[in-house]
Amino acid sequence: MRALGSEFQKIFTTRMWWLLTLLLVLYVAFLAGGFGAFLGWATDNPDAAAGASSTPLPTDGLAPLVYSFASSIGYVFPVLFGALAVTTEFRHKTLTPTFLVQPHRNTVLWAKYVSQLLFGAALGVVAFATSVGTGAGALAAFGIDTALDSSDTWALIGRGVLAMALWGTIGVGLGALVTNQVAAIVIVIAFTQFVEPILRLAASLNDVTASIGKFLPGAASDALVGASFYSVAAIGSSDALEWWQGGLVLLGIGLVTTLIGGLTTWRRDVS
Repeated sequence: MRALGSEFQKIFTTRMWWLLTLLLVLYVAFLAGGFGAFLGWATDNPDAAAGASSTPLPTDGLAPLVYSFASSIGYVFPVLFGALAVTTEFRHKTLTPTFLVQPHRNTVLWAKYVSQLLFGAALGVVAFATSVGTGAGALAAFGIDTALDSSDTWALIGRGVLAMALWGTIGVGLGALVTNQVAAIVIVIAFTQFVEPILRLAASLNDVTASIGKFLPGAASDALVGASFYSVAAIGSSDALEWWQGGLVLLGIGLVTTLIGGLTTWRRDVS
């Protein structure tokens, strides 16, 4: 418990946590609110949105799609924060005093794992509060059902918070494997914003590749949540895992990367 408390103290004694949280709120608010407003406008103006021959945009199921921006876009923040929680120790050489206080290295690493699991969940609550607040407001302004009276919507939000929590643990695993902070940040941004979206789009072109692509971490996360704008962007097959399978994939990635990091780089001498 002392190690866990120490990790939370490290989180909240720096400005990084609220800067990233603020950026998360602004990012999700812009995308969820903007997409909700666009869907509302497109529903009211189908001709202007897609041409005179287009059919009216269905309004059923739009609300979960808008709310899911919190996880389908916002997941980069908990994984980035999890990676920073580890790599910052190497960059600023604070591991030496940390190990003097707590000589059991695995205890320190798994305290980071648990703290980022909980902090990731907190980021998930903030992200979904933002996406629901801005998204529901935009949809309601155009008379579209916000689905906030549906238990399925709240189940989706709960699974989304869980997904964000698991992304935090993946960040810890990445940081334990790639201790260079700049390299870890580049990997997180490049993979989440460019590499995986391209891979998912390419995988959807064929049933065989789609059966493999659904195990990508972002695809597993969307399966756990139950909705994502990526499902709309998919060109061909949109085969997805069950929600619990998606959760197991994320859990497995976080555990395996953290274990490997703990058995390799975490055991090396530090100065």
